[in-house]
This record gives sequence, C-alpha cells and structure tokens, in this order.
Amino acid sequence: MGIKEKYKTLRAEIPESVSIVLACKTRTLEEVQEAIEAGARDLGENYVQEAQEMYDSLGEKARQVRWHMIGHLQKNKINKALRVFDVIQTVDSAEKAFDINSRAERAGKIVPVYVEINIGSEDAKAGVEPDYRLILKLAEGISKMDYLHLEGLMTMGPRFGDPEASREYFRKTRVMFERIASMDLPRVDMKTLSMGMSNSYKVAIEEGSNMVRLGTIVFGEREEKK
Repeated sequence: MGIKEKYKTLRAEIPESVSIVLACKTRTLEEVQEAIEAGARDLGENYVQEAQEMYDSLGEKARQVRWHMIGHLQKNKINKALRVFDVIQTVDSAEKAFDINSRAERAGKIVPVYVEINIGSEDAKAGVEPDYRLILKLAEGISKMDYLHLEGLMTMGPRFGDPEASREYFRKTRVMFERIASMDLPRVDMKTLSMGMSNSYKVAIEEGSNMVRLGTIVFGEREEKK
C-alpha cells in the first residue's frame, strides 16, 4: 500500500475531529507531495532548515497546508521559523515564549503556540516538567504576550513497545489541558491537545487527543543515512 492509500485509510479510520499532522522529518519531496495529494493538510517538521527547503521545493503545494514546528526551536532560528511555520508546538519556557513573541512583533505576525509538556520527566526530552503550577505560570505568561496565542498542549510521552503503557501519561496530560482551559485566561483558547504518534495514536485519541503526529505509519520506516 502506497503513501496515498495509507493516508486515506487512516483519515477514514480516525475521527474527523482529530487532526493528523504528518511528521516529515527526513522524508523526500516526492513522499510529501503524495501525502498532500492524498488530502494531508497539516505537516510537521523538526528542523527549521529542513522545513524551509521542503517549503520552497513544494511551490504552490506548500500553501495548501499548515506547517507545524514539532522539534526543539533554537533562539537563532526563530526568525527563519516564523517565515515557514503556522504553529509552534514546542514552547517549553518563558524565555522561549518571550523570544518568539519579540520576533513575531517585528514580523507583525500573531503566532499560535502550544506548551510542550515532558510528561514522563525524561532527561533526554524537552518540555515543561509535569507540575501544574509550572505549566500554569507559563500559560499565564504567554497570555500577556501580544503576538502569541496559546492554543493547546503537546507531549511526546515516553515511548513504549506496548502503546497501552502510554495511557497514564496521556491521561495526565489531558487533565493538565482541561485545568488550563478552565482558567479562562485572556488570549488563550485551549482547543488542541497534541499527543500520540504512529505507535500510540489510538490510545492517545481514547484519552482525549484531538491532534496526532504520524510519520512511520504513513511513510514507512526511515532509511538509515549512510
């Protein structure tokens, strides 16, 4: 089954209320084009330079989709990121939020952002520690920034062979999401809970995710670079 068929099958199986962001890290132009032709409307990239190259190569097709930053965003790449990305899913500190806001002001652009939660408290992963007080403090800080619009939470979650092992982490993230949403902060519209990937998206959806980030299940395994 090709990329087009895989995407269409998944889109038919996943509730329409759940957005599918295709993780395009290391994928070829032809693979991404095929996904867009199949109906994909949200693309995720981990690296700014890779995203810029893909955006430029896609031409008119690049404007048919929303671009999501789903990797760590370095301070010196923010200006370039704002030229490509429609959504930044990986805000994990007040300092990063401030830096994005100040550059968005210069660009005259309102930027939808999500707060990234390190729900498993893993040393190797970015994100805010799963302490509600820290998450609320960051959300309150973002709510005071004129050029950022907080729209949700994102988490990677620990990766397990058994997707069921992820359930408790997704559940905890959903509780955080609901608590922030209930605060009714100014300029905050908590409408997106981005969690679940190729091996865990079904469990994530059961636990309240309305945005999943899928790569391998659509594109196949990544080829090892030599």
